[in-house]
Amino acid sequence: MPGTCVIGLQWGDEAKGKLVDLLANEFELVVRYQGGANAGHTVVAGDEVYKLHHIPSGILRPQVQNLITPGVVINPETLLVEIDGLAKRGVDVTKNLRISERAHLVMPWHIAEDRIINQQHIGKESIGTTNRGIGPCYRDKVGRTHAIRAIDLMDSGRDERIAEVANQKLKVLQSLGGSAEELEQISPGRVVAAAAGWAERLRPMVGDTTYPLLDAAEAGRRILFEGAQGALLDIDHGTYPFVTSSNSSGVGICAGAGVPPRWIGEVIGVCKAYSTRVGGGPFPTELDDAVGEQIRKLGNEFGTTTGRPRRCGWIDAVALRYTARLSGVTTLALMMMDVLSHLDEIKICVAYELDGERIDRFPCHADSLRRCKPIYESVTPWKQPVDDAKTVADFPAGAMAFVRRIEELVGVPVGVLSVGPDRAQTIFVDRDPAGIAAGAGR
Repeated sequence: MPGTCVIGLQWGDEAKGKLVDLLANEFELVVRYQGGANAGHTVVAGDEVYKLHHIPSGILRPQVQNLITPGVVINPETLLVEIDGLAKRGVDVTKNLRISERAHLVMPWHIAEDRIINQQHIGKESIGTTNRGIGPCYRDKVGRTHAIRAIDLMDSGRDERIAEVANQKLKVLQSLGGSAEELEQISPGRVVAAAAGWAERLRPMVGDTTYPLLDAAEAGRRILFEGAQGALLDIDHGTYPFVTSSNSSGVGICAGAGVPPRWIGEVIGVCKAYSTRVGGGPFPTELDDAVGEQIRKLGNEFGTTTGRPRRCGWIDAVALRYTARLSGVTTLALMMMDVLSHLDEIKICVAYELDGERIDRFPCHADSLRRCKPIYESVTPWKQPVDDAKTVADFPAGAMAFVRRIEELVGVPVGVLSVGPDRAQTIFVDRDPAGIAAGAGR
């Protein structure tokens, strides 16, 4: 089976982009299949740092075809800024980026709606929206009557269609209390003119991705699917309502990309050696103390897209086992191991206590999860740097004990260990003669 997928198993920000970039050389196609500009994937290549939002992380490999498929919602302005930013650094995407004509567009009114509704919730717990218009765009996609797709940009009736929707959205947003400035941003003439510019620049890259992807799968070409956000943010299976607006777990691959399950052979589940979360919502292992602040500083835990400080806590094996099973994970990638090397204590959440009862299942209801008290196991801290580790054998015994325990609790073998942001700071266990067993002294 030609398809491999990289999925985040926590609340996003697990360093998926780094892993996709590393693996891309071994694949012919890299596919983004859900989410939008609310995703932020960071790729470090030597002294160069690339922050990607729409564009697949395989874009730095010129021989790799990169596809943005129908499940993604695209902000044309943001996409063009991203394309121009890459071009200034010598990365020309026009030859190896293809955008699905079926992909829906985040329009200016979606961003205005996101801001207006979010402002009305000031003082309440935020669901964590990035104010990028993602939710309103997915809402219009499902509602159908006000949706604009990439193919509509190329249609002869584009101006009339956009003006019609803009007029309707003006009335809605005016009733919601939109400011004069916000309403001016979505005036029909302004959006129609902007859309003409988007169409001119994006036309060479917009086309069908479904047939080429199916053809590639049937021909046995190697395909890497790149997930955005994390499985705990899945609209159906995450910590609802504190979730994103798409299926960000493994169950979303097929619908978002347009391929049947038979072509997905391996799923790599990516997680940090600790946990982070941005925005509101329950977080059982959160550390609102000096240790949490230490993890934040050591891991540079600030959002790629928003710059917001991330909430930090111990790794949660209950949540990881749930999302690994949900996503069909075959291999774990354990990232940010270098951060734990500096800590005086290390804990793993192995179960919860909910209303006086020990449970090992991840609750459905956010209020139930909020009442969960983590039950921890302590791991002996190793207090030795692992930043320069090249093989599993270079890891301290304490670090390997931590890795083995995560494998046992999640029920999936660890195949990747990351000890820093650079490409070179990654160990692939199946290519390492030492392997997990030898490195652990077993």
